[in-house]
Amino acid sequence: MSFELTVLAWTLVLALVQVLLPAVLRDAETGIGYNAGPRDEPAPPPGKLTGRLMRAQSNLFETLPVFAAAVLIAHVAGREGTLTHWGVLLYFAARLIYVPLYAAGVPFIRSLVWLVSLAGIILVLIPIV
Repeated sequence: MSFELTVLAWTLVLALVQVLLPAVLRDAETGIGYNAGPRDEPAPPPGKLTGRLMRAQSNLFETLPVFAAAVLIAHVAGREGTLTHWGVLLYFAARLIYVPLYAAGVPFIRSLVWLVSLAGIILVLIPIV
């Protein structure tokens, strides 16, 4: 398996972690009865940390389809190389760093890290466009 596909696989693991983190915190906030039930009544608003983790997850899911498609196209087209290698590395590292920054409520630096992840996607796209 190529380096790019391996990093994509680890990014999917990160996505699952980002699904589980707010779910566990939300379960502690609302109780297992509410989460296991039909949720007909609105739940109380999420706590600060839970809300941040939910937004970080949503943010990942906005760019993950583009990243995954770019990696897969580069692989199938045989265009993997130095740019795609650094692109996937930048994207994954930035997304990994982004989660604790968002959870801690760190402004500006978090946005810069997001821009690094976007630069990673662009590096993967360059050889296939």
